[in-house]
Amino acid sequence: MASPLKLAVIPGDGTGPEVTAEALKVLAAIAKLEGFTYETTTFDWGGERYLKTGETLPAGGADELRKFDAIYLGAVGHPDVKPGILEKGLLLELRFQLDQYVNLRPVKLFPGVECPLVGKGPEHIDFVVVRENTEDMYAGIGGWLKKHTADEVATQTAVYTRKGCERVIRWAFDYTMKRNNPKGKMLTLVAKTNVLTYGHDLWWRTFQDVAKDYPEVKADYNHVDACCMWMVKNPEYYDVIVTTNMFGDIITDLGAMIQGGLGVASGGNINPDKGGVSMYEPMGGSAPKYTGQNVINPIAAIAAMSMLLEHSGQPKAGARVMDAIQKVTGTKMKSQNAGKMGYGTKEVGDLVIAHL
Repeated sequence: MASPLKLAVIPGDGTGPEVTAEALKVLAAIAKLEGFTYETTTFDWGGERYLKTGETLPAGGADELRKFDAIYLGAVGHPDVKPGILEKGLLLELRFQLDQYVNLRPVKLFPGVECPLVGKGPEHIDFVVVRENTEDMYAGIGGWLKKHTADEVATQTAVYTRKGCERVIRWAFDYTMKRNNPKGKMLTLVAKTNVLTYGHDLWWRTFQDVAKDYPEVKADYNHVDACCMWMVKNPEYYDVIVTTNMFGDIITDLGAMIQGGLGVASGGNINPDKGGVSMYEPMGGSAPKYTGQNVINPIAAIAAMSMLLEHSGQPKAGARVMDAIQKVTGTKMKSQNAGKMGYGTKEVGDLVIAHL
C-alpha cells in the first residue's frame, strides 16, 4: 500500500482558515474517491502567533517542513502587524530556505467567471507564468547611507546567477513540453534586455543556450512592458511565460485580474528537485474584513489544492478537482466576489464536492 501523502497545513490569518477548511474538505472527498490516503499537520504560523511571541518563522521551522511531501498555505496578513513583516519573515523566508525556486501561476479563465476584457472567454485566457522565485531584488541586498537626512541614499541590488536563471528556464521548457498546447509549444521569456543591460543579458543568453536543447519549443521574447500590453490585448497569444522574480510578481497580478480576480487565482512555490518540498496557496490574501462571515470565495484555495495534488503524485485527483471547480463556476455561482456568489464559503466547497 502506498504511503500516505504527508501535508503541512498553515491556515494563517483572516479568512485563511476558512478557505483552508474548504480545500481540506475537498481533499477528503477526492482522496476517498481516488483511493489514496493522507495525513495533515497544522502549524499556527501567522499574525496571531507573531503578536504573541514575536516570531514569524520559528527556529527550525523550515527543517520541520522538510519532513512533509507538500505544504498548503491559506493566507498570511494581519491588520495589527506592519506590512512586510510576515511577507518577508515567513513567506519569503520559506521560499529561500526551502529553495522553492519556481513560482508557478496558471492564468486560466474559468467558465462563468466574468472577465474584464471585452470579448474574451475561457478559450482566450489559458496560459502559465513561471517566475523565478529566489533571486532578483528579493535577495535583500542593499542599504542606506545618511538615513533620515536630506542627503539619504538607498540602494537595492538585483542579484542574478547563471545557476538561478538556468534551472528555472530549463524547468519552464520542460513544463512547456508537458503542457503540450494544441496551438503549438511556445515559451516566452519576459525581461527588459534593452535597459537592464547586465542581469537581463544573463537571462537572455541563458535562455538562448537552454533553448537549443528543446527544438520542439518556439523560444519567444517580450519586453515586460510589451507583455503587459499583450496580456490585455491578446492573452490568447501566450502558452508559457518564464520571467524574473520582480517582473513575475507584477505580471501575475495582472494575470489574476484578467482571469477574474484574486478570488480564483492560485499558485505554487515549487522546489522540483529530489527531496524538495513545495508550497501551494490561493493568491487572494487574508481579507480580514470578511473573517467569520462565510462570504469569502474559496475557489482559489480549492484550486491551490488541485495544484498540490497534481504536483505531489496525484495528478488524476488534481485534474478531477479542477474539472469540478469549472463545473461549479460555469453553472452555479453568480459572481466571484465576496458576498455576491449566491452561496456561502462552505456551500461553494460542498458544490465542488458534489461535482467531483
